[in-house]
Amino acid sequence: MTSTPQPRDRLVVLGAGVMGTGITTLAIGHGVPVTLVDTDREQLVLAEPGIERGLRLAQLMGTLPPAVAIGALLTSTSLEAVADATAVIEAITENAGLKAKALAKASAAVRPGIPLISNTSSIPIDELADSVARPTDLLGTHFMNPPSLIKTVEVIRGAKTGDAAMAAAGSLLTALGRQAVVVKDAPGFVTSRVLHPMINDAVRVVEEGTATIEAVDALMQGCLGHPTGPLRTADLIGLDNLVDSLRVLFERTGDGGCQPCELLLAKVRAGELGRKSGQGFYTYEEDVR
Repeated sequence: MTSTPQPRDRLVVLGAGVMGTGITTLAIGHGVPVTLVDTDREQLVLAEPGIERGLRLAQLMGTLPPAVAIGALLTSTSLEAVADATAVIEAITENAGLKAKALAKASAAVRPGIPLISNTSSIPIDELADSVARPTDLLGTHFMNPPSLIKTVEVIRGAKTGDAAMAAAGSLLTALGRQAVVVKDAPGFVTSRVLHPMINDAVRVVEEGTATIEAVDALMQGCLGHPTGPLRTADLIGLDNLVDSLRVLFERTGDGGCQPCELLLAKVRAGELGRKSGQGFYTYEEDVR
């Protein structure tokens, strides 16, 4: 279900990496104006063509509302941009300390009652709650990549998250044409707790020589109905992001299956990060950031 965003909507997205640009693409594609904030000016410059490509792809796939004008996009290197936000989505790297620091600064600058949303694949929201001035305003989301093509969003309610923040985030997601599925707070929530150890096992099967990359993906697609295969999915997530998420899960659950396998670590050390670097388990001709 979609709705036309109100003119007063102003979303601020923190972080111009893969997920930050993807969420920005989704939002402006649904007519919601966005200020994209990153302390690295070069990263902001790189993000703009990626957003343009994302919009073209979403339009070709028919996933954007045809009657809605593209929302305005502003970029900034300053967190002062959050002062007029109606919602803030933090989408920086999967590192609890860095996320807490960014959320603390945003919380100090934003008006009370404005939802602060941490987009995370694995870090419990309750770990971040002490970093913000008003924990009742804090909640989590886990957008899948690319956000403009995948309609379901995992929404995480922390122990201190208030009803008003949940309602505001729900209204935003409705304006973005997304289906929110609310879960309780825990390491990895649902999607990453299930998917990421499975991908790790798929990589381990290749590492052990049981099957090729292509064979693993073909079997998971053809026999088990996985839409892209776990190794293509890993490339889309970003192998560095996958390793970070697995480490978070291992540290917080003690599950040995979440220890990143050596082949995965070796690819990250070699800079083979997936689609965003042009090389992961597969080779890609164009950087899709």
